[in-house]
Amino acid sequence: MQRVELLKKIEAAGVVAVVRGESADKAVKTSQAAVDGGIKGIELTFTVPNADQAIGTLAQQYQGTDVMIGAGTVLDPVAARIAIIAGAQFIVSPGFSKEVAKICNLYQIPYMPGCYTITEVTTALQYGADIVKLFPGSLASPSAVSAIKAPLPQVSIMPTGGVNLENMKDWFAAGVTLVGAGSGLVKPADKGDYAGVTANAKEYVAEFKRIKG
Repeated sequence: MQRVELLKKIEAAGVVAVVRGESADKAVKTSQAAVDGGIKGIELTFTVPNADQAIGTLAQQYQGTDVMIGAGTVLDPVAARIAIIAGAQFIVSPGFSKEVAKICNLYQIPYMPGCYTITEVTTALQYGADIVKLFPGSLASPSAVSAIKAPLPQVSIMPTGGVNLENMKDWFAAGVTLVGAGSGLVKPADKGDYAGVTANAKEYVAEFKRIKG
């Protein structure tokens, strides 16, 4: 049942902050700032040096809460296992990987692979992907969600890239389950402005609540 419970928490989060950074410390601080603003889902990418240590720190800090800490930009099964052992509660990839899917199935951790075409989506579903990351969302647009869900109404979709406060309502209207928010949410952290990240997070959370009524 672990996987089901984790999925419920991810979907309830609504907005997942995609956190990058040139150091683990910066990524942790950015993540904490987003959570302080009400964000319940953190995707800390493996482009961050020592990403597993940052994930471990956050997983320990938010253990027992409704905050979900996941790993992003996971390209291979070794990285997936390292992330899961560190405490990642979900795994996100920019593209689909059968081997990563198998590792996530083995550990009963939700897998959210990046897909762009119907063929990629159906393949991901066949290998047990729980939520499909529509990436890059900036190229796909909300109309792509409607097109995908016409033949595949059962698929859960999380667009990432190109999601912002102005168009979030359009994505949800098209039928997405949740959204991934990157630079639009966490960009102030580039200049060390963590208060700015918290302020942005509050706006994203408020917009999500407005949309969901």
